[in-house]
Parts: sequence; structure tokens; C-alpha cells
Amino acid sequence: MSDANASTTAPVAVRCARCQSALGESERVPAGDRVFCRTCFDIVKLQTRTGVAARSDSINYPVAAVGAILGGAVGALAWWGVTVLTHIGFGLVAVVIGLLVGHGTLRFAGGKRGVGLQALAVVVGALSFLVAVFLVNMTFLNAALAQRGDAFRVTFPPPSLEAFYRVITANFGIMKLVFLAIIVYEAWFILRPIKPPVAQ
Repeated sequence: MSDANASTTAPVAVRCARCQSALGESERVPAGDRVFCRTCFDIVKLQTRTGVAARSDSINYPVAAVGAILGGAVGALAWWGVTVLTHIGFGLVAVVIGLLVGHGTLRFAGGKRGVGLQALAVVVGALSFLVAVFLVNMTFLNAALAQRGDAFRVTFPPPSLEAFYRVITANFGIMKLVFLAIIVYEAWFILRPIKPPVAQ
């Protein structure tokens, strides 16, 4: 009976997540949810740094910009399409723009990340949101003009920057600023550089 209890309470050896060698208390290097020996931790850290450096070098920004613009266009059209079909401006749908711009940039950049790509995605995401706001407001304004019997229509593309500004600011309240902030955050977060493991 005592032997059985001893076997069930015997300490389980802590092993390195990479080489599986048993580690004493002083040999353990915890990193995140895993434990390494000192040698393996240094190897993993070097591999991660090399991989991070490779993902930030030789970025094809024109191709990445195409991915960002395509993502922004799809997101803007999705929000506008939902508005046209439902006749309700669901602002929360605009959040999709940030996701599509971020992932479009990441995919067309070949999985590379970096501050430059983050800045690109943020700019494209913000511009795509403003275009989407214009399209949504254009829909509501034209519907109101039609009800009044007015022959004038808001067109896309707008005839001038002033016309673009007037349309997007027609009902630009605090919630639209919140959605814009979410879009910018998503675009920035998706393309954040990967950090090497840190010993705890």
C-alpha cells in the first residue's frame, strides 16, 4: 500500500520542450507556456530572431499595397451592400474593413510583417472606411432626395474633395470615430512583428 502511494506521489520529471531531456530546478528556462534547457532556449531564440528578421526584409510594398487595397475595397463594398439591402447603416459591419485590410496586406506581402506594412495597412484601412462612409451616406441622401422629388443625386466618385468631405461629415458622430479606431487597431495589430521568446 505504501509502495503504491509512493509511486503515485513520485514527482514527474520536467523535460525540455525541444530535446526532451530531464531538467533539474536550476536548468529550467521557462518561456511562455513551455520550459527549455539553456542550450535549446538559445537555439529557439536565435531561430525566432532569424525568422523575424527574414519576415521584415525585402518586402514588396507595391504588391502588399494591392492586397491592402483589395481588402479595403471588399470591406467597404460589404458595408455598403448590407446598407443597400437592409436600408440600415450597421456601423459594426465597418469593423470588417480592418480585418480584410490587415489580412490582405499580410497575404500579399508573403506573410512578412513590419512597421512599414503596419503603416500601409492603417492608411489604407482609414481611407477605405471614409470611402465606405461616403457610399453609405450617399445611399441615404439619394433616398431622401428621391422622396422629396428632387432630381439631384450624389454621385460616386464625388466631383470634388469638398463634395466628398460634405457627404462623409453629414452624420459623422462619436460612433464612427470608435469604428475608425477599431479598424486602425486591427490593421496595426494583424501586422505586428513577432517577438522572440523571453525567459521568465
